Amino acid sequence: FIVFIILIIVTSFITIALTYFQLAVEDHQWWWRAFFSGGSTGFFIYGYCFYYYYGRSDMGGFMQTAFYFGYMLTVCYGFFFMLGSIGFFSSLVFVKHIYRAIKSD
Repeated sequence: FIVFIILIIVTSFITIALTYFQLAVEDHQWWWRAFFSGGSTGFFIYGYCFYYYYGRSDMGGFMQTAFYFGYMLTVCYGFFFMLGSIGFFSSLVFVKHIYRAIKSD
């Protein structure tokens, strides 16, 4: 459970940092990039599934392969949307906070 909390915190902070760098070069279309940078962990998890299947497991046959990669694709899809949403909403809070501090005359 503690690792899941750390994953959420790290995803949030990394996405905020990447959004800050994007805003610093005056690229103000940060919405989708924040979502994809947060959700990119899902791609890494799916890549690790290939390493685990071919390097560590003793699974074989069509049905085991199809079920393993099908279920892992579903799990990684869920992680992509969950972490992408976390990244987007944390960046949204950050952007609202920094633009609220701007004083316009």
